Amino acid sequence: MELYFKKRRWKILLLLAAMLIGAGSLIYTNWLVNQMSVQERKSVELWAEAMKRLVDNEHGANQDLTLLQGIIENNTSIPIIWTSANDDILGDRNIKYNEKRKNAVLQHELQKMKDQKDPIEIVLSENTVQYLYYRDSYLLQNLRYFPLAQFGVIMLFITVSYFAFSSSRKAEQNQVWVGMSKETAHQLGTPISSLMAWIEILKMKDIDETTISEIEKDVSRLEKITERFSKIGSRPELLTDDLKKVLSSSVNYLETRCSQRVKFILDMDENTYYDVPHNAALFSWVIENLCKNAIDAIDSHGVISLHLIKKNSSVVLDISDNGKGISKSQFKTIFEPGYTTKKRGWGLGLSLAKRIIENYHKGKIFIKHSEIGKGTTFRIVLPTS
Repeated sequence: MELYFKKRRWKILLLLAAMLIGAGSLIYTNWLVNQMSVQERKSVELWAEAMKRLVDNEHGANQDLTLLQGIIENNTSIPIIWTSANDDILGDRNIKYNEKRKNAVLQHELQKMKDQKDPIEIVLSENTVQYLYYRDSYLLQNLRYFPLAQFGVIMLFITVSYFAFSSSRKAEQNQVWVGMSKETAHQLGTPISSLMAWIEILKMKDIDETTISEIEKDVSRLEKITERFSKIGSRPELLTDDLKKVLSSSVNYLETRCSQRVKFILDMDENTYYDVPHNAALFSWVIENLCKNAIDAIDSHGVISLHLIKKNSSVVLDISDNGKGISKSQFKTIFEPGYTTKKRGWGLGLSLAKRIIENYHKGKIFIKHSEIGKGTTFRIVLPTS
């Protein structure tokens, strides 16, 4: 579990870093937008003052007129509409429209400006007042959306980087696991051969045949385990056969080797053929792994039930126990590599089970139901073709 939480911590830190960068960018850009908004307001006020003075100084010096006209001409970005006191539109600047739709566009723009900004009053004479309306320039409007675009780019970069790093790490882990598995299978080969020879010697001695039979079963089980390890990393062969055989064999083996306080119930129709493409060695490992987890979850006396049914074009297997249960927050994380609540083990059991069912058998495995203190039900769904 510690390994799992370390990986989760790094993911959270990466997300927090992205959020901090995005938040910092948003705050700075908002400050910049506010400053530019103030400057645009001042520019519009200057523009309004220039218009007023042009009216007041119709007979003034040419130099003054040139300066005032220059101020007016230099506004090429801020959309402006000026109106009479009765809201009649007297003129506009920096607004694009088709002449046929001029009035409709200007009325629409004027309403937007009224909603966004307070007008600037231009007092031309005692009886003549005009109002100057404006809104943010297109540059300022685009700048408001810049933090969102920047945050999106940052998130995209982090997402791509995370998946690239995760894929690389998983590929490296897969190589290590495959190498360890094949080496383990190779190392087990010699002692298994030796044990088989010793069994033959025991058969020639006056020893209880039941004892020899049980030893043979364990050696056979070791051979299956070796076969499982040798197949990790390569595409297993799937044979269409009745799933009852694998379930019966796995349950019978577990029953004789676990506490009698645990009762197994195998619920399936003996007259129904549950034919699905599967690899018996790998699928039996999944069943045993889930059952062993259930045994660990049972404190004292308990029941483990396996319910097999056919449903449409699938075969559904439910494995239930009355153990300590799993919280809903762990329903997905429990299948992550490294996640374990046990003091020993690497936390790979359920992760490998998920890989065997979903990657090799094209099925699904998930927690159907679980309640703390009452038990858990795992569901496996396998396609019949």
